[in-house]
Amino acid sequence: MLSDNVSSPPLAVADRTSAEPARFQRVRISVLGRYMLADKREFPCQILEMSPGDAVVIAPVTGIVGEKVIAYLDHIGRIEGTVIDQVEGGFLMNVAASPRKRDKMAAQLTWLANRDLLNIPEDRRHERVVPDNRHSTVVLDDGRRYNCKIIDISLSGAAVEIDVRPAMGTPLTLGRMRARVVRHFQNGVAVEFTSTQEMITVVQQNLRVN
Repeated sequence: MLSDNVSSPPLAVADRTSAEPARFQRVRISVLGRYMLADKREFPCQILEMSPGDAVVIAPVTGIVGEKVIAYLDHIGRIEGTVIDQVEGGFLMNVAASPRKRDKMAAQLTWLANRDLLNIPEDRRHERVVPDNRHSTVVLDDGRRYNCKIIDISLSGAAVEIDVRPAMGTPLTLGRMRARVVRHFQNGVAVEFTSTQEMITVVQQNLRVN
């Protein structure tokens, strides 16, 4: 767990015997992603605690102990391992990785934990603007369609005023662009585009209702 100090120490390997696998210190984070079970089904997920050796995954389907899991996580990337326990609302998985990848993951997790502790806002990778045409549509993968209003957009995402609030991680189409829900707020949702657009004019054109 994180201490009260902002600069937490690097994630360290706990004492172990030669017969035991390495155990790492977990930190509290909030990271979204998707995971795939052995039968190839995919679901959205959220990571609440993680170390370079394991992760607590909040998930709609838990799988069974020993089942292989592959996950793609924001800021962290691809991880794989197996379900080692079931917890309330999800499961605990181990993380199979090389020592070099574990070192890199430890640095990423320390940064993420400190970011959450400091309440640093999400990475603003691109300037946000108010589009000329603010009216658009959101279409969920099951075909449900909703009118929406664009609050602001950037090359990587948008804030959308809408009457419904799909679950975190839900894939959708905004105008003609694929995206997924990354945050809720009082009057709508924030979405992140699955592929970064190269020009803001392209984003505005793609948000127009056909």
